[in-house]
Amino acid sequence: MDDTRRRLAAAIRDLTRDRGPTGSICPSEAARAVGGDTWRELMGQAREVARELARAGDIEVTQRGRILDPDDAWRGPIRLRIRRPEPGRTAAARGTCR
Repeated sequence: MDDTRRRLAAAIRDLTRDRGPTGSICPSEAARAVGGDTWRELMGQAREVARELARAGDIEVTQRGRILDPDDAWRGPIRLRIRRPEPGRTAAARGTCR
């Protein structure tokens, strides 16, 4: 993963964590945090990084309130949120304890 993608991943993680399990972000927020005035150039990468983070189980990608499969094709606006904890499972049981 190159430096820009690492920075996008960190921005997505930080922003979604800050919003909490009931909030979400637009991928453009991460692109703006990393790219400043040239954020539009990073939108494709921001969506790709979001897909990778969703596959890893770090975040959920939603559209119109529905969780999207990271392996499906996406069209239109998406939102990103921190993955909601599964009822009855601890972080250690999910293997996400760091």
